Amino acid sequence: MTPNLLRALPAAALAFAAFIPQAAAAPTAPAAGGPDPIVFVHGWNSSGSTWNTMADRFRSDGWPAGRLDQWSYPTSQSNVTTARQLADEIDRVLAATGATKVDLVTHSMGSLSSRYYLKNLGGDSKVDAWVSLAGPNHGTSAAVLCGGAPCAEMRPGSRFLNELNAGDETPGAPRYATWWSPCDGIISPDSSTVALSGAVNTETGCLRHTAFPVDARVYEEVRAHVR
Repeated sequence: MTPNLLRALPAAALAFAAFIPQAAAAPTAPAAGGPDPIVFVHGWNSSGSTWNTMADRFRSDGWPAGRLDQWSYPTSQSNVTTARQLADEIDRVLAATGATKVDLVTHSMGSLSSRYYLKNLGGDSKVDAWVSLAGPNHGTSAAVLCGGAPCAEMRPGSRFLNELNAGDETPGAPRYATWWSPCDGIISPDSSTVALSGAVNTETGCLRHTAFPVDARVYEEVRAHVR
C-alpha cells in the first residue's frame, strides 16, 4: 500500500461514517413526580383565603400552583358533613394531579373534619402528612361563645370529640404533627387541647390564634414536615 493511500484512509473513513445512521439518543427520563399535593383546610368562620401567605411561600419554594389546594367549605355545618366533602375534594385533587397521596395542612376547626376523614372515611390511606395548627383536638372553652353544630362539636366533652379521640388518636400511616401557642387566646387550655398522642407536638412562640397560617417560623416547620 502506497504512502499516499495510507494518508487518504482516515479522510475516507470519516466521509463514509457520515452516511452511517447514528444510534438513537437514549430517551430522557421522565421528570420526577412533584411533591404531594397539599390540601389546606381552614377553620370556623373562615375560607381558603386563610392560606394565601402560606401557599405563596410554598410556591416560592418550588411547589407547583396546581398542587396547592386552598379548599373552602361552609363552616356552619357539622364537621362530619365537612369530612365527607373533604373526602370528595381529596379524590378530585388526586385525580387531577395523578398523585397517590396528599398532605393535609389544617387550622383550628379544620383539624376536626380532617381527623374524622382520616379515622372514619378511609383517609389514612390517602394522606402522607397531616398538620394541625391550633386545632381544638380535645375541645376549647371558647366554643361556648358560638352556636350551631360545629361549635357544639368543638366543646370539651362533646359526643363528637369523645368518639373522635376514643382509642388511637393518630390512626394509620400518616405522619401527624400539631402546633400550639401559649398565647393562642381561642384554643384553651393550649397544649392539652391541641396535642395528640402519637403526633409530633410543637409549642410555638407567643402567637395569637389567627397568626399560625402567616407566621414564617411555623411555615418553615410545616414545610419540613410535609417534605
